[in-house]
Amino acid sequence: MAARKRPAAAVLGAGHATTTQGSPTRCKRSRINNIRSSADYEEKTCLGEGGFGCVLRARHRATGKIVAIKYLNWEDGSTEAPDPAELLREAGFLEACDGNPYVVGFEGLVRDPDNGAYGLVMEYVAAPTLHEFLWNRCRGGGPPLPESTVRAIMWKLFTGAKKMHDRHVVHRDIKPANILLGQDGELVKICDFGLAISLSELPPYTQAGTAFYLAPEMLLGKKDYDALVDTWSLGCVMAEMLTGKTLFLGDDDDDDDDDDDTNNEIIQLWSIFRLLGTPDDRTWPEFTSLPHTAKALRLLPPGHKENKLRELFPREKLSDEGFQLLQGLLTCNPDKRLTAAAALKHRWFAAPRPATAAAKGGALPLTVKKAPRIKFIPPAMPQKNLLKIPVAVAVWNAAQQV
Repeated sequence: MAARKRPAAAVLGAGHATTTQGSPTRCKRSRINNIRSSADYEEKTCLGEGGFGCVLRARHRATGKIVAIKYLNWEDGSTEAPDPAELLREAGFLEACDGNPYVVGFEGLVRDPDNGAYGLVMEYVAAPTLHEFLWNRCRGGGPPLPESTVRAIMWKLFTGAKKMHDRHVVHRDIKPANILLGQDGELVKICDFGLAISLSELPPYTQAGTAFYLAPEMLLGKKDYDALVDTWSLGCVMAEMLTGKTLFLGDDDDDDDDDDDTNNEIIQLWSIFRLLGTPDDRTWPEFTSLPHTAKALRLLPPGHKENKLRELFPREKLSDEGFQLLQGLLTCNPDKRLTAAAALKHRWFAAPRPATAAAKGGALPLTVKKAPRIKFIPPAMPQKNLLKIPVAVAVWNAAQQV
């Protein structure tokens, strides 16, 4: 289905990377070309691992600072270090996102002097993911988060997204598993920018992300999508916090009678359209011209023009202002969808935000239990979208020869 990098579930919990766009050359003093030795760090514990590699908790020997370091997996039987292109690319996004309080910080790059393997050094955040928190809350029989708590968290997420988008960065994989939540909801950070792209690079862009949070234009094959795919995902996150359940759980569809993976997009689209209504040329003029629309209309059940979102979010659960915001995010036509900047100006946020997210039964306990595995989309990062890291590797190699 949608292109997905290494499983992000590997970094559920404390140590995560966040990244944003931008060529590292745009930074006045780039930390990417200042590659340190991994021997400067004492590695402590594994924070997460998966098909991409592992994230380790480590301590800087000289300063005692605790960080998280991501390393890529080695090929089976290989004696050569993994190609650092993906790590260097993510480092570029992280550095470009520097100063965003709602993105995990970038600390630099390291290289093992013995085997040449690169590591990505990030801010260590001792907090669970929103996915873990919601799962534990639901498992413990707790109610969904109150609207006031959701509003406080969403304000931080929109602020972080706006800052990313202002730098032409599109995350493409915003979801509860890539959001860290701590300090009773005061700490909110977006992490794992391994699928991010820079809109300074021209389309076509590929389909990428986690199925349940993909915007309909991406599912329908639009090649020149933009940052509005992130605000769709933020709408899905908002809905999930309010209900405790994934909103568009495509593979839970009872009407799926085709097991072919090539039809996964259709299954996910049906999950969206049966709740929001199937678009047409009036509601979305570009709809019928998108690459996968003809196939979708041929395979999808007829009808379902009515938007039933309000039935799922009655006034007892979500105020009129909150529902207007949610509806503005979960709009199939991206031209009518709210941007992160517009969302921040919405009157829903005019209501006083609680000092902490613990208000009115919204306490966010930080006890973390092991979360269940969630499904991800297989990897496929296009080479065309790789950032050009100027001279990082060359600088390191030259230094070793001195």
